[in-house]
Amino acid sequence: MEDISFKILVANSTHKSYSEVITDEMANSAKARGTGIAKRTPAYVETKMEEGKAVIALTTSGEWAGFCYIEAWGHGKYVANSGLIVAPQFRKYGLARKIKREIFKLSRLKYPESKIFGLTTGAAVMKINSELGYIPVSYSDLTDDNEFWKGCQSCINYEILMAKNRQNCLCTAMLYDPNAKKNHSDDLALRDDFKKEIKLFDRWVRLKKYVMLKLNKSKNSITGIFF
Repeated sequence: MEDISFKILVANSTHKSYSEVITDEMANSAKARGTGIAKRTPAYVETKMEEGKAVIALTTSGEWAGFCYIEAWGHGKYVANSGLIVAPQFRKYGLARKIKREIFKLSRLKYPESKIFGLTTGAAVMKINSELGYIPVSYSDLTDDNEFWKGCQSCINYEILMAKNRQNCLCTAMLYDPNAKKNHSDDLALRDDFKKEIKLFDRWVRLKKYVMLKLNKSKNSITGIFF
């Protein structure tokens, strides 16, 4: 593999020229995975850059390589690190992990008392979150801010989410609580499980996707089944 160096920076207005390629790749990646994400426009991404609430990865030659941004909900009580994307040609360099670490540090700097959460269908992202101190939680542990959930409307799985009364979907919820006890044995054991059994967890994610999509197709004839 070719040795490539990356610069991971807090994005600003000088990076707005990358906004369209970023949003295009977000959409292409979701389509390739067969899962949904809340669509974001170039203007929205540019706003995050201007606010200093995003990180961008570039090669030393200035080629765009990756991106992630911060969203705050519930008057800053909750923060989400959203839109993590890496350009296809740079997906074998451990760049996603580096970007996640930088956006996590930026979130802690800007919102030191906020809980940081994420929704994802990707086992690799879940493993990275676990390394940062996230634990899997139920959807009820996330923000109840309606503006956040409105962002799911453009996701192809929105119908499943609403059918479950916003309590479950194909995504897995994970949460970092800065006020949680650092030495909680159950939490630590759970994080170890994520690190050691990521392949098993990946299979569980795929099974969850299969079951929930199958149930959604036959919802008119099957009732009383919950996850």
